[in-house]
Amino acid sequence: MNDRDRALLLRLQEGVPLVEEPYRAIAEELGMTEAEVIARIETLLSRGIVRRFAVRIDHRKAGILVNAMVAWRVPPGDVARAAEVMARSPEVTHCYERSVVPGRWDYNLSAVLHGRRRAEVDRSVARLSRAAGIADYTVLVSTRELKRTPPGLALLSLEGVR
Repeated sequence: MNDRDRALLLRLQEGVPLVEEPYRAIAEELGMTEAEVIARIETLLSRGIVRRFAVRIDHRKAGILVNAMVAWRVPPGDVARAAEVMARSPEVTHCYERSVVPGRWDYNLSAVLHGRRRAEVDRSVARLSRAAGIADYTVLVSTRELKRTPPGLALLSLEGVR
């Protein structure tokens, strides 16, 4: 990794500009070509210096105001089937099996749903409950966002960058 890679990584941590040609805009800022920016990102990814390069939208600005984790109590032999029903729903962004803690947390399947209004999310949960045949669940709704970094649209996990 050289100084140009470091400059690019530092710039990417600020976020990718929301313009028609974001790599060209970054290239102009850094005195590189668009092709060089893209090639350097690809190289940093392939070498494992950057583990992940992904877009993250600000869901609140996009009108997605309700985020809920629904914890389901599913019979152990039925988790895979129920999870498949959940994961196919367009409102579900995450679906995963959890270990139970007997007497403290008896829900073994979680699904994260998003919507514009609470009633919309509640309708989705009811539909998923019927589709999966699982009536025992609890809904945990986010009340505020505690931290979101970096502020831009790029999400980077970096190793070895000073």
